[in-house]
Amino acid sequence: MPRVSEISEISDSQAASVSSVTVQSQKAQASVSPRGLAEFEWLTAGAVVTVRRRRLVLAGMVVVAALVIIACTGWGATDLGGGEVLRAWWRLVTAGRLDETGGPVGVILFQVRLPRVLMGFLIGCALAAAGTTLQALLRNPLADPYVLGVSSGAALGITLATLLASTSILTQAPVVPVWGFAGGLIALVVIYRMAQCHGRLPIHGLLLAGVVLNAVLTALMMFITSIMEPVRSAGLIAWLMGSVTVREWGELLGIAAYVLIGTVWLWSYAPVLNLLTQGEETARSLGIDVERTKKRLYVVTALLVGAVVSVSGMIGFVGMVVPHVVRMAIGADHRLVLPAAALVGGMFLIVSDMVARTVLAPSEIPVGVVTALVGGPIFLYFLLAQKSRMV
Repeated sequence: MPRVSEISEISDSQAASVSSVTVQSQKAQASVSPRGLAEFEWLTAGAVVTVRRRRLVLAGMVVVAALVIIACTGWGATDLGGGEVLRAWWRLVTAGRLDETGGPVGVILFQVRLPRVLMGFLIGCALAAAGTTLQALLRNPLADPYVLGVSSGAALGITLATLLASTSILTQAPVVPVWGFAGGLIALVVIYRMAQCHGRLPIHGLLLAGVVLNAVLTALMMFITSIMEPVRSAGLIAWLMGSVTVREWGELLGIAAYVLIGTVWLWSYAPVLNLLTQGEETARSLGIDVERTKKRLYVVTALLVGAVVSVSGMIGFVGMVVPHVVRMAIGADHRLVLPAAALVGGMFLIVSDMVARTVLAPSEIPVGVVTALVGGPIFLYFLLAQKSRMV
């Protein structure tokens, strides 16, 4: 049976041939039902992307992401001139060390804002990559860690760790993301079982199950916060509303390890995700162990979500909106969509955080509020559009 590394070596012409045959077969089947046609159109949008185009697009997006990161460090409660910001960055590039940037501008940029911006970028990357993977696995365009309750499950795990803090080595900082991972994975399994109907995952069933699970998990978190000491309870509630605040560079590096390893691992499965979106039978016919592959992807997705929720709380709609926008712009080839969605997700979240910390400066609003205000209406639009195509 071929490994993932072998599948990834399929040439663009071979992939296009497989995709063409599968698309024609699925289109014939989908024509029987408007619902089937709607699912077919979403799953097969976009052509197979050439290697040259992938490299050009990703290189361009990396440059744009770097520029957005630099720009976001220049905005905040303290007004810094554009010239001062550029000079501080130039000193960093030439000196090569953060402690040699000097002056109050350097301290604000590189000791306060840069860690926060990088943390937001990593969190956005992870949520968008997880959302892209879930949408491919569930073959459902509205799948998202927040909507499905995976984020709530991870948050409940972290809440339990907070409740038990200082009573066990299992609640120490490096281990806390594992609690989020366990909670997210359990929530994902529960939502899958609740929504599955005759081997399918209907959109409205998935959303209903997500609403129910979110309500139950939120109630449990509120109960736990109500029995905590007031100070810890207030801090936990503020965390649950979404934040990308980082206390030290060590915390940032710890989350970076989870996010980079998890996202790259998911990207290595992009060719397999392409086959899974064409149908599980197609994937099996090409030698993919579908069930084992899906389990691995679910576990890594839950690990990603659990890791970022442990520091950010529940930030919604990034994993649902960003993959949609990316697919609309560049097609549905996951070899390009997954890394592109990760980059766009990172940029979206740091821009949202910039708005959150400047719109009412010097006060801040939770970044989860900003993403919900942006993502909620877009989610509703996608839901209504999906419903109209199925009528």
